[in-house]
Amino acid sequence: MEGGASSGGRFKLHDQLELQEFQEMFVIKPVESPDRGFSIDRRDGNCRPLDGDTFSDSPSKVSTIYGVAGTIRLLSGTYVLVITSRKEVGTFLGSPVFRVISMRFLPCNIEALKFSTSQEKRDEAYFRTLLKTVESTPGLYYSYEMDITLNLQRRYKLAEGWINKPLWKQADPQFVWNRNLLEDLIESKLDGFIIPLIQGSFQAIQLKLNSALATVTLISRRCTRRLGTRMWRRGANLEGDTANFIETEQLLEVDGFRFSLLQVRGSIPLLWEQIVDLSYKPRLRIIDHEQTSNVVERHFRDLLQRYGETVAVDLTNKHGDEGQLSAAYAAEMQKLQVVRYVSFDFHHYCGNSNFDNLNVLYEQISEDFEKQGYFLLDTEGNILEEQKGVIRVNCIDCLDRTNVTQTFLAQKSMSVQLQRIGLLASTECISMFAEEYGKFRRLWAEQGDEISLGYAGTHALKGDLVRYGKQTVAGLIKDGMSAISRYYLNNFHDGVRQDALDLISGHYTVSRNNPSPFQLNGFEAVSYLPVASALLIGGLTLTSFTLHQAGRNAQQYMTSVLWAGVTAGVMAMVKANGRQFCSRPRLCGLLS
Repeated sequence: MEGGASSGGRFKLHDQLELQEFQEMFVIKPVESPDRGFSIDRRDGNCRPLDGDTFSDSPSKVSTIYGVAGTIRLLSGTYVLVITSRKEVGTFLGSPVFRVISMRFLPCNIEALKFSTSQEKRDEAYFRTLLKTVESTPGLYYSYEMDITLNLQRRYKLAEGWINKPLWKQADPQFVWNRNLLEDLIESKLDGFIIPLIQGSFQAIQLKLNSALATVTLISRRCTRRLGTRMWRRGANLEGDTANFIETEQLLEVDGFRFSLLQVRGSIPLLWEQIVDLSYKPRLRIIDHEQTSNVVERHFRDLLQRYGETVAVDLTNKHGDEGQLSAAYAAEMQKLQVVRYVSFDFHHYCGNSNFDNLNVLYEQISEDFEKQGYFLLDTEGNILEEQKGVIRVNCIDCLDRTNVTQTFLAQKSMSVQLQRIGLLASTECISMFAEEYGKFRRLWAEQGDEISLGYAGTHALKGDLVRYGKQTVAGLIKDGMSAISRYYLNNFHDGVRQDALDLISGHYTVSRNNPSPFQLNGFEAVSYLPVASALLIGGLTLTSFTLHQAGRNAQQYMTSVLWAGVTAGVMAMVKANGRQFCSRPRLCGLLS
């Protein structure tokens, strides 16, 4: 087994590697231990630990990389994903944490394309486009010394000796973004090189509270079971896994004490969809399925086993499509007696600026929230308190309204925590320290932005409510720009991004034995959208021009009518076939 270095009894990964590129293989060696390492055959993609190997020729290229995130096999062979740059962003329980800045796929065996059919060559080209999309995945974090997929409470309840295992064996599989890419490295026993990545957010700040210096760390871990984009992954699958399910942990370290508060978010755990169709707000559709009640039960049973007592807070509107979805959710929750369901119409109570009205919600859940508590370690590492449950928050996207609400609950809990060790009096709260409270809010706002980038492709809306407790003019303009960007990405880009996520997470497996998923079937958005757009723009332009000239003679008037008719016809066709003109995924179904 290719092990890592030891750090005080803990397993430590190699943190700086030399990549040597030979004609027939890639060789990867730790900078601090050049006698170790492994090779990847460029003919078949197989990994093999180095065992005193020497090479007669020199590599064509040598570069520094900071980790191997895994391998994936496509039609032409294997591609190796390497981390080419990183940035240290803080520490988790004393160990440095890094954000991935850039990644690159190294192709092996691309000569195999010479023997492929023309369709296989087109398919491989599209798969490689998906890999390019994966290379720019936002919000990826890791540590060489510490498994950051586990929250503090779970870590301290694991069996003794757990932290001596390789990091990938310590990790919680549902939060390992690259889990599907690690199989070849695991099979080759390259434990010292296997990096579990999380996708989500990692933020840290220092606060000065009554002369004490406190470190607040916010770490959000996105579940990979139903990984996807905003419009193409809604609700739950048949196993009860929900889209955009994220565990957020707020760590507070002060005077030797360590506090941890967990909150979770996730899409409404019903079977439902919202397919893009060029309209600004596509209709929601609840899928009528005999397994719906079982899906809800499976989802909450998993939460109860993992976190204990669960309170489900639903922030959706009580009218329109959202209202119908909320009513269906409430009806299913009435059948589930072990979970408390709380409905709170965020827009009705808070609008765009009444952040303080969240106290209305808090009055409904305060008893449960305070009973659930938080996790606390004393200066000796002894457990003084355990968190006995969790608040599960959702809106429609589980982004904007959810961010505001979770921030509110986090600051409530932090005030109680600081009172617990005497840093705040029972009459004090963190919001009384204006400058420090501003830092705290910005921490949560930046976390919300990063989570939103991974799901919706833009920063979060309502960020000003988190940062300042009210909406500002600049915030309204920023929200407007983000809303426009979301519309564009959701309609014309996210189908490709969803395919990339399905490919990288293993929900779709590439095989020569499978029919091509990319063959034309009816309308094809890439082919028809530019034509329709050109016709619309040209029709509007010619209609305007001929109308301007129409006063001169009847022929010009008839030409104007003709072009207006053509434009109206094209617009009607686009509207009627809106879904066909949008970018849509082609690898997996909606319930994958």
